[in-house]
Formats: sequence, C-alpha cells, structure tokens
Amino acid sequence: MSKVIITCAVTGAVTTKKQCAAIPYSAVEIAEECRRAYEAGAAVVHVHGRSDDGQPSYDAAVFVAYKREIEKRCPVIINFSTGAVGLAKEQRIGHVLQTRPHIGALNMGSMNYAKYSATKKSFVFSFVFQNPFDEIIYYLKAMTEIGVRPECEVFDTGHVASLEPLIDMGLLKPPYDINLVMGVMGGMPATPDHLAFLAAHLPKGSVWKTTPVSHSTWPLTSMALGMGGNIRVGLEDNFYLPSGEMVKSNGDLVAHAASMAHAAGRTPATVAEAKATLGLA
Repeated sequence: MSKVIITCAVTGAVTTKKQCAAIPYSAVEIAEECRRAYEAGAAVVHVHGRSDDGQPSYDAAVFVAYKREIEKRCPVIINFSTGAVGLAKEQRIGHVLQTRPHIGALNMGSMNYAKYSATKKSFVFSFVFQNPFDEIIYYLKAMTEIGVRPECEVFDTGHVASLEPLIDMGLLKPPYDINLVMGVMGGMPATPDHLAFLAAHLPKGSVWKTTPVSHSTWPLTSMALGMGGNIRVGLEDNFYLPSGEMVKSNGDLVAHAASMAHAAGRTPATVAEAKATLGLA
C-alpha cells in the first residue's frame, strides 16, 4: 500500500487548446508533457493520437513519432489508447501492433457515451461506444502475441463482470491492470459508494486505479489513495487544481497528485517498481 502508481493521461481525443492552452497535439508537445509528468512523479503515461491541428488520429506513424520522442526524454511506461468510434477493429489496434508500447488500453464493454448540459437541457454530444466481446477478444489475442499488456478500462459496474469470462478463457493473466473510469455520462457515477463497491468486486490479483473525471477528480483520487489503489490524473480528464486554478501542464496535475500521496503516507512508484507491480517485462 505504501507505493502508488501514478498514471498521467496527457491528452484525450477531444479536448482542445481552446479549452486549455496546455493540451498537447504534436509529437514534440506530447513528449514534453510526458516528460513533465514523469519528472513530477508519474510512472505511466496514457496517450491518444492527435493530428497536429488537434483532430483525433489513429495513424500508426503518429504513434511511432510519439514513442520515439517520449523515449528520447524519459523512461516512462507508455500506454497507448485503442478507444475509437466508427473504426474497424484493425484500425483501432494497428498503431499498437506496430509500435508495441508497454500497455494497450482496452475497453471492457459497450455503453452510451455522452455529455449533458443542465443549463441547455440537452446533450452536448451523445453516441454509442461499441466494444463487443468478439472485438475485445481480438484485441487481447493480438496484444498477447506481441507482448503488450492490456489495461482493462471499466466504465460501468457491469464491465467488471465482463472480466470473468476473459479470465476463464485464459485471455487475461494476473496481475490484472484495471482502470476504473468514473463520472462519464452513460457509465457509473463518480461517487464514494460506487468506488467502494467496485474495489470489493474486482478479481483477485487486480491492480486497480481510478480515473475520476472533471470535478470528481480530487475527491475520488483522495479516496483511492486511502484505499490502497493507484491513481490517474491528466489533461484528458481535468484541467484544474482543487483551488480552481487552471494548470499550465500535466506536470502540475501529477505534482498535486504526488503531494496528496505523500500526505496519505504513500510514495509515488518508480518506473521499475510500477513495471514489477504490473507484470511488465
């Protein structure tokens, strides 16, 4: 419990520089943000593909450049996303197969995915995030074949149960890297009772972290630290410190998370310690 793995999600698929000037797009910008996160205490970085103008990208060449630029700057553990809407499964995982990061993020089920505006009484966006079992199995087999460890992205309570058949089939091996993504409209709410419920029902051998989004980031991060879990912060999920100040880099978010860890009597794990805990070669 004394060590905590801090993951930093340096850029999402849809967040923009208009929302926060620190959002990185290019390979150099993303690599610099990964360096800042690493220097502040992150052992893992989670990265989505972006074109230089900020549009989502699944071009393998983009991720090749990310990996090259990140590795020039720091020895952080690299986690590439496979999340996408409307793409064939081969497109969603092609960049992972070509670049072979340490970890590939893998969504554990389908769901409504939306953002609602109470002021406008309407949805800002709304779509179905499709992750059927046959595609999950395809991704797991492909990752295993090249030695990439899956990070299981759990957006709802039912996604925890989705782990069971995959474990029974031998497609998932311990330690199970579980990311509890909380507060996305269409998924589970970011509340203490949901976190307590989920942590109690994870498979034996799980190494879990929280990804509470937006306003829930800091309260649920604090709770996860007290429960012995690991944590994720980053500009994909939240732009602000608890004071309400917008950050100038991912490093600011990681530094605050690290200070919270120290206050809870825990120490950020080094890259070597995180690799050992997560079963990475």
